[in-house]
Amino acid sequence: MSRPFILGVTGSVGMGKSTVAAMFERLGVPVFDADAIVRALQGPKGALVERIEEAFPGTTGAQGVDRPRLGAAVFGDPEALARLEAIVHPAVRAARAEFLLEHAGAPLVVFDIPLLFEKGGVDEVGAVVVVSAPAEVQRARVLARPGMTPERFAQILALQLPDAEKRARANYVIDTGGSLAATEDQVAALVEKLRG
Repeated sequence: MSRPFILGVTGSVGMGKSTVAAMFERLGVPVFDADAIVRALQGPKGALVERIEEAFPGTTGAQGVDRPRLGAAVFGDPEALARLEAIVHPAVRAARAEFLLEHAGAPLVVFDIPLLFEKGGVDEVGAVVVVSAPAEVQRARVLARPGMTPERFAQILALQLPDAEKRARANYVIDTGGSLAATEDQVAALVEKLRG
């Protein structure tokens, strides 16, 4: 049985990656959303809540993982972050394998992975599309988010590969700096090309 072509979709914070992933979905392309899987695993009765509480006491409750608390426990601490990733990443990999089995008959699937270059996984996809926008558009989008500060934005950017480097390493780039319609046209053209 032939395996679907796997397109990795990535992009820095505020570039419009989630919007682009939703566009692929509307065109009938199955999308594996790594962030959504993590939220489910860490949410109420999530499969990883107990292990995270053991590793980071006081970071969970009835609603699952308290993301701000957990973030405070690992942010700026590479060793703590590595411990958290050792809990989360294998569970995400297992969910991704299950997703591929479920969609084995699809000609094309998308892996929506925010830190595809930073955390590895490029070798698991057939091609990479980077979602990108001009820096001033990105900054305006991110700073409009509730609770976001310029300092926090700078910290997030420091953990991510620079956009120019991502663009250089990509097979395809979708520019979200223009209108939604223009972005949709780029997504549709790419889907047509990859399905063909």
